Amino acid sequence: MTLDAALAARMSGIALGHVTREYPHKLDHVLAGDGDARTPRDLHPMFFGSFDWHSCVHGWWLLLRLAHLFPHHARADETRALAAETFTPDKVAVERVYLARPLSRGFERPYGWAWLLKLHAEMASANNPLAPVLEPFAHDFAAHWRAMLGSFTYPIRTGAHGNTAFALVLSAQWAADHDPQLFALMADKARAWYSTDRSAQAWEPDGDAFLSPTLMEALAMATLLPATEFRRWFRAFLPKAKLQTPASLFTPATVTDRSDGKIAHLDGLNLSRAWAFRTLAAKLGQRDSTAPVLRAAADAHIATALPHIAGDYAGEHWLASFALLALEA
Repeated sequence: MTLDAALAARMSGIALGHVTREYPHKLDHVLAGDGDARTPRDLHPMFFGSFDWHSCVHGWWLLLRLAHLFPHHARADETRALAAETFTPDKVAVERVYLARPLSRGFERPYGWAWLLKLHAEMASANNPLAPVLEPFAHDFAAHWRAMLGSFTYPIRTGAHGNTAFALVLSAQWAADHDPQLFALMADKARAWYSTDRSAQAWEPDGDAFLSPTLMEALAMATLLPATEFRRWFRAFLPKAKLQTPASLFTPATVTDRSDGKIAHLDGLNLSRAWAFRTLAAKLGQRDSTAPVLRAAADAHIATALPHIAGDYAGEHWLASFALLALEA
């Protein structure tokens, strides 16, 4: 369970195997007429692989993150060469035109938006020379975020792509670095949505979840609020966490059929829970007696899921990204 150059090369090999694999593909695409029936590569020249647009985006985040962490790993040069072919002004322009369509208002909202911002934040923080190429597209999604946060009265608490807390967490670093006013808006919205939540019941997982609504909410508060405010809130939100209660939250999910894309989501749930447990433990601090319980839960969830990040394309096209989140936390 140690992230090193060998594991970085293995995970990069998985992603290199799908970020340019066009089919099978599931489009998030609204057609206004026959002329809109086009191929994934035609619609999205940067992000046409990995079964769907958002998985391709976070496949690229994984590739560039690992190349930045381990610049000499065995697949790093291949990653950089492919990135230079992928992140070009012409291709970004096509993606931006697609997003500007009136029928694309809900495109990848908010999951894909958040991953795109996380990708650009990674490129910018590492001084990747391709970061300025992607930057205008990132600002497009920031504008979408601002509009969404201004109009959404309620959060989305699903265990899948619509979850607003997860998207806030992924977008937060980009906003902090590039748009502090957006970061402040995100923090205000998190307070409005979640600050009065108490004694979470954690009725989860559902049968195709890859996110824990309970832990994603806690992670959003940990990410967006000052530490003292978060810790006070967390004690009321999960008051029995030290006792591994609710038990459903601390028990790794069982995956019965990894060839079924929805059931395979549960491997992702185990990995995203591990990421959340580790991050929350760090936010609570070494002196908090709940932190060791959270770290132990993280280890159990990673051990359950990490062996299955490759093998069937239903999970292989995305799981390694969630494994990296968990391993780095």
